[in-house]
Amino acid sequence: MNYNYRYRLRPSDALKEQLAWTVDTCRQVYNHFLHRLNRTDGTSAYSEQKLLPSLKKWWNDLKGVHSKVLQKVVQRLYDNLSTLRGHKDNGYRVGTLKWKAPGEYRSFTYSQSGFKLKNTSGRTKLWLSKLGEIPLTLHRDLPDDADIKTVTIKQEPTGKWYAILGIETPADPPEKPETPENCVGIDVGILNYAHDTDGTAVESLDLSDERERLERAQRDLSRKEHGSANWEEQRRVVAERYAELKNKRRDFLHKLSNYYAREYDLVAVEELDAKGLVELPGNSRNRASAAWGTFLRMLEYKCEREGTHFVAVNPRGTTKECASCGVSTEKPLWVREHSCPACGFETDRDANAARNILSRGITKRLGAGRSESTSSESQSDSDVRTGASLSLTPVETALPVDTPVSAKRVVEAGSPTLKREPSGER
Repeated sequence: MNYNYRYRLRPSDALKEQLAWTVDTCRQVYNHFLHRLNRTDGTSAYSEQKLLPSLKKWWNDLKGVHSKVLQKVVQRLYDNLSTLRGHKDNGYRVGTLKWKAPGEYRSFTYSQSGFKLKNTSGRTKLWLSKLGEIPLTLHRDLPDDADIKTVTIKQEPTGKWYAILGIETPADPPEKPETPENCVGIDVGILNYAHDTDGTAVESLDLSDERERLERAQRDLSRKEHGSANWEEQRRVVAERYAELKNKRRDFLHKLSNYYAREYDLVAVEELDAKGLVELPGNSRNRASAAWGTFLRMLEYKCEREGTHFVAVNPRGTTKECASCGVSTEKPLWVREHSCPACGFETDRDANAARNILSRGITKRLGAGRSESTSSESQSDSDVRTGASLSLTPVETALPVDTPVSAKRVVEAGSPTLKREPSGER
């Protein structure tokens, strides 16, 4: 299996200059081959990489950059081109690859060779060809059987340097169970970030303090003369405030996605167009802050890692459709309760949607449960969790009692599950 491990680098001032010079040189190489791409037909990453040795004969700076790094620069250009063509084939309106200005190109990558982790006098250092040894904060150990395939060096807008180690382990991911017993459906939202079929309602993360600090820093930046020393100093402050907000959000999303991937055999979610949702009028800021797309991507790869079925279903009608009888009822956004006029089933709006998502997920993955469109039956709580045969469900026992869980608890404990203490003990 392949993983990425990210570590903070602690380079000296001299090494910082070398790293910055290497990044800028790679940027210039990228722009050079982009120029060739726009004016030469029939090029490929492989054919362009073969030009690098001759390029070094007149471009002396390239001798100070490891050959594998330069090859990855060319590969990066053609990977970007492939991504652009993929979006175009999927019906998106796309432009062309853009020239990279200073500050828009922040990383370079070693592949296969030119790097080594060293332990000198109890301190871990990353050795890079053409650059030397750089102290590294190894805040978590690498797997014992890990083989480092790539090393990406990146400078964040804050000015801090990081190393992203691309590792490979010989172990295959666990096999996914043929008949999952512990299944969950998740409905994401703004008031409650995640509402699942087990009755857990995780509140959205409160980032108001971080957002306020960021906005204050941005206002201060706007008052500085662009390009001045004060402006550059304040720009770094803005970058640090943004990094604080981003890191807090990603920490929450990592822990929440880890929980669902490890605790369940099958996880069913909505197949969301996150970009399209953000572009909708009204409340777009909160939708962007929710980062649903990031959460679902994290959840997908972690389910693959843990041997858990990940199923994304068509979300159309999951809120309107009754989880008990299948009858659709219009609900304005401000209506937070589901009350079916046909069968009398009452529950939280998001809980109803989560149950429909799970039913569709089981149908899609296992061929059990009712169809994605309509049904006059619903699965019992036991059958939803096992994917067994359908049965009618008494309204009063259809869903567990919802348990609200604060986002703070997820961050602090790493799980939304409330641990029950033994009687008389704390």
